[in-house]
Amino acid sequence: MISLTISKTKLPNATTRVCLPHDKRVKARVRVTLEDGRDAGIFLERGEVLSGGDTLVSEDGVVVEVMEEKETVSVVQIDDALQLAKACYHLGNRHVGLQISDNQLCYLHDHVLDDMLRKQGYTVKTCMMPFTPESGSYGHSHHGDDHHEHTHHHAD
Repeated sequence: MISLTISKTKLPNATTRVCLPHDKRVKARVRVTLEDGRDAGIFLERGEVLSGGDTLVSEDGVVVEVMEEKETVSVVQIDDALQLAKACYHLGNRHVGLQISDNQLCYLHDHVLDDMLRKQGYTVKTCMMPFTPESGSYGHSHHGDDHHEHTHHHAD
């Protein structure tokens, strides 16, 4: 099995690729099958998250490009900022991972959540696309973002 770690520098010409869903891109240790059929283990520092276009390398020179796998995602288009905030609030209150842009939010498909939003008047569509949710207060990545510690308290 090939052992892969994330490359801190851009490397030319990947030897092969690996296509991963979100849940595998956030794991510190995961076994995968590369596009060329070889087995590999990905070993990340705790808190590192893989994104499409990242490069993994082995000690013996194997270079692997990370691809984001398409997943079944629920998509809600909302042009009103207040309504977008309300939908995000309701889903965030249920600790749902959200991918948020100017006028849409996406989450891994869940028919119960779809029904909840429809009852509140939102239009929910399902599509296949890569899912890259917000990292949240505790999220970390290797992309050089400035992260600060945050406290989070729940009422008793």
